[in-house]
Amino acid sequence: MPHTQEKHNTQRIGWIGLGKMGTPIVRNLLNAGFDVTVYDVDAARIDEAVRLGAHRAEDVRSVARSAHVIFSIIPDDAVLRTIALGGEGLIDSANDGATYVDMSTVSPAASGDVRNAALKRGVGYVCAPVSGSTVLAEKGQLTVFASGPRDSYAQVVPAFQAVSARQYYVGEDQQARYLKLAINHLVGSTAVLLAEALTLGTKGGLDWCDMLDVIGDSVAASPLVKYKLDPLKKRDFSPAFSSRQMLKDMSLVVDAGISAGVPMTAAALVREQFARYAQGDGAELDFFSIVRAVEAQAGLDH
Repeated sequence: MPHTQEKHNTQRIGWIGLGKMGTPIVRNLLNAGFDVTVYDVDAARIDEAVRLGAHRAEDVRSVARSAHVIFSIIPDDAVLRTIALGGEGLIDSANDGATYVDMSTVSPAASGDVRNAALKRGVGYVCAPVSGSTVLAEKGQLTVFASGPRDSYAQVVPAFQAVSARQYYVGEDQQARYLKLAINHLVGSTAVLLAEALTLGTKGGLDWCDMLDVIGDSVAASPLVKYKLDPLKKRDFSPAFSSRQMLKDMSLVVDAGISAGVPMTAAALVREQFARYAQGDGAELDFFSIVRAVEAQAGLDH
């Protein structure tokens, strides 16, 4: 069942982006009593949100004018710049004193450009990337990492609480972007490390499920590994987060590291693995299916 709260919120929200994460988040905002106006480039997605109780907007400018708090969750840097910047973009179209919250996984560089534009217009800009699967989005149990002006953050905490189980405020600038990328580095790298470890064990004659049971009880059993144990045992690689998406995130990690002057040797190797794998039939499978690539390199046939 979706996460719900008492319907006492009266805040009006504009929302841009109704993909796999955006739609369940909007559903939870509506369930919590928020008044939400939505826009997406896909009209069918808007129709679905309207059926849930949202209001329809025809374009980004209309969303910006509909509320003093505007959220977005979109695919990448290019889309962020398109919706936020420019003459018909969200920043120039926003109401005076508005707050803009972006919940996407994007680069600190692109986010910094939006921050600069927001500062010039007097718009409060909050970076708020989320961690969690589409299942957690549906349950309202995401984790939010947020940074930006404190007063703007305080204004949107009730909305965060309606869609997430945990909220971390980590600074007044781009800190949330770096935190999200740091965690995604650990997540993507864990998948590759586990793939190599499992393949080594298989080559050594270990039973697949026995090996996973022991790893799940070992010091190496992070919450992520434990969460993936059952799908791995079944070799069920249905995408909670695809290999193509992980390639995009690992590319952001490497680029952010280079820009910050941080050596990203391990991240670059992980990105290279996903880049090769995403060229084939694993692109839309769950990113933990990277084990298939390592097995193939080791001459194992599954």
